[in-house]
Amino acid sequence: MTTFENLTFTSGREVSSAFIDSSVRMGVAQSVLLVQDNLTECFNAMGCDGVIYREKFNDFWVFTKTKVHFLRRPDWREIVTAKTFPIDNAGLRTHVNTEILDGNGCRLLVANQEACVLSLENHRPQKLTELPYPKENFPAPVFNEPFERFPSDFTEDEFVFEQIIRSCHIDMSRHMNNIEYIRLALCVFDDDFLQSHEITDLEVHYTGESRERQLLKVFRRDDAVTQGKTYVHIKESDRCVFECCVRYA
Repeated sequence: MTTFENLTFTSGREVSSAFIDSSVRMGVAQSVLLVQDNLTECFNAMGCDGVIYREKFNDFWVFTKTKVHFLRRPDWREIVTAKTFPIDNAGLRTHVNTEILDGNGCRLLVANQEACVLSLENHRPQKLTELPYPKENFPAPVFNEPFERFPSDFTEDEFVFEQIIRSCHIDMSRHMNNIEYIRLALCVFDDDFLQSHEITDLEVHYTGESRERQLLKVFRRDDAVTQGKTYVHIKESDRCVFECCVRYA
């Protein structure tokens, strides 16, 4: 069942086998995929999704940052409710919140995504105030912690592995799919580590585009001060195309 009221898109979803990891719960990357999916449906309900912007304005959405706080990852076959809504219109960018609830209405995770619109012709930012996008009467945010600034001075000593981008990693923009970056970043941890540690927070920044057959190099740095905090940095040549921070207990 889906509803759209007061700029909030609500959908009921079952955690299928496609959305679980080896813990038999909804995976971390898959959680972001569900959040991204619900946002897409929310934008469609508001008449401002990527298809509409491409066809009517020759523009496209770019999601630049995502931050997720996990309280509990739901189990396989669990029924959850996802609610997504914009919380602002800052002219050149917007922030969109999502909360996922269990069958009792208890919060499982909250997420905040930052997005902007670029011209397909010249990739210049477009003003949201001049496009069909909400401008007022936003719901109250459920998660608006500020985004962090990540270290950028990674060295070859922090190199972990490399990955050639294949056709299976490419989305409709002909670039590496956002979720594939997250999957790649999580590979700096082995499965035994992920089974024995609980990821509590994930923040990702999409900083560049990468294409099929390019070579990505993945770097890892454990925070020197804060225990249970790891940075992942992904480069294509000398360009940073993705960076994230993973917190775990």
